[in-house]
Amino acid sequence: MVLEFFAMEFLGSNILSIDQFDRKDIDLVFKTADSLFPFASRQKITRVLQGAILSNMFFEPSTRTRISFGSAFNMLGGEVRETTEVEATSLSKGESLYDTSRVLSGYSDVIVMRHPDVGSVAEFAEASRVPVINGGDGDNEHPSQALLDLFTIQKELESHKKDISSARIALIGDLKYGRAVHSLCKILMLYENVSIKLVSPSKLKLPEFLVSELQKKSISFIETSDIKEGISDVDILYMTRIQEERFDSSSEANKYKGLMSLNQDIYTKNCEPNTVIMHPLPRDSRADANELDDDLNQNPNLAIYRQTDNGLLIRMALFALILGVSDKIHETSSSVNWFSNKS
Repeated sequence: MVLEFFAMEFLGSNILSIDQFDRKDIDLVFKTADSLFPFASRQKITRVLQGAILSNMFFEPSTRTRISFGSAFNMLGGEVRETTEVEATSLSKGESLYDTSRVLSGYSDVIVMRHPDVGSVAEFAEASRVPVINGGDGDNEHPSQALLDLFTIQKELESHKKDISSARIALIGDLKYGRAVHSLCKILMLYENVSIKLVSPSKLKLPEFLVSELQKKSISFIETSDIKEGISDVDILYMTRIQEERFDSSSEANKYKGLMSLNQDIYTKNCEPNTVIMHPLPRDSRADANELDDDLNQNPNLAIYRQTDNGLLIRMALFALILGVSDKIHETSSSVNWFSNKS
């Protein structure tokens, strides 16, 4: 399925791909996210989405993304309904995505969907009567993750008096199947002076269509399978796990486990002192994988939990913009709610 995107209009829009965003769109999301910090940090309370319903439909395992979206909606005053297994839905009885979408969009005001098949969320959105946000479709994309990753990169660099427009970033691990990396690559292409190191086993390299896009946009990048080379002379390390669920078999995935591991010793010997460590999570902490060792937990440059905190802000911002309440959140009247603004 080929998607075509035009100028971004948030109100009532689906969020299916990072291709929908330009720099102005990103700036608006980030500005909105910054304004929501008092609510995410429980310093203030808003009920701007009181009465609105989010349907969280996650047909692949998820902890952070599912709960983050749900918490973000709750913090804006809305209610959340969740489905976490295909077996618990009529899809297991042969119902089409079209029918499921038509029905559930009648019960909801916005839907977040994760599905193992590429293009499935876009197919679902075509039939939906309410906005749909892609929470991850197979090994394709994860747009909200890319936004929170870029937001984190910006914040981390600012703390070191650096700027994202000239950032040096290493993307490390399973670049073939990692949808978070795919979306992050796309969003980084909006910044002309960014330089990227693509660090992976040769069989798990970034898909050729994304490499071609980097070339077309004249983005400076190199590919290497040497992690020590890859993590030197960069501002950001973006580690990823081996996407075991995307391989034909566990034995095939096991060939690559542990090849791209980072611990404090490797970091100290090869990285600049303030190199930021990121990871979309979950990190695989089993001994045969361990791409991000626990001995980094006390490293002040480990930003993985700041990432997850930022995810709450970004997802609150997306809901506020899509449902048209971003200018109402700071009103203190308890009578202000989403339904009074729906028309």
